[in-house]
Amino acid sequence: MDNDVSAGSSTSTLGHLALGLTLLAFGVGSTGVIDNVGAADASALATWVGGVALFVAGLFAFRAGDSREGTAFAGLGAFWFTWGTGVGAQVSAEAAGLFLLLWALLALTLTAAASGSGLLGQGVYGLLFLALLLLGIGAFADASALGKVGGWLAVVAGLAAWYGATASLAKWPSLTGRTASRGAAATS
Repeated sequence: MDNDVSAGSSTSTLGHLALGLTLLAFGVGSTGVIDNVGAADASALATWVGGVALFVAGLFAFRAGDSREGTAFAGLGAFWFTWGTGVGAQVSAEAAGLFLLLWALLALTLTAAASGSGLLGQGVYGLLFLALLLLGIGAFADASALGKVGGWLAVVAGLAAWYGATASLAKWPSLTGRTASRGAAATS
């Protein structure tokens, strides 16, 4: 990306921070690496930061004319809000698996749509797709090991989204080999 600041760049940075933090909390909880911390413990963060903040960022991106990030943020906001508010509901493992697999399709669409946005942008959505796929299959097969691998993939995706947003704000090098300009999203 050149040094021009796009209209939706602040929204992009905020959206990627919200996505990164939510993925980190959800992923760490899914891995079981911290005693007494599970994915369900991330439900409040998922509802408000991953759900509401991402959805609002998506609306602002649409308003700025960025349909790719508008779709990504609004769609992922709907996912996180639905997941966060549904935690604790009595559903079958098959229903939980189907929920995750259906949202994995959104992540796959976002991965394809992010072509041309660089390795970081496509990588975040690609890792999210793989995480949701493994978590969904793990729920269907009652295989907690697959869920833990999916959790680690969500952690890596969260770190990548966080790095992209932070690189944009701090003018750190992006994975494209260029330094992100102030206010311009490193993942764009």
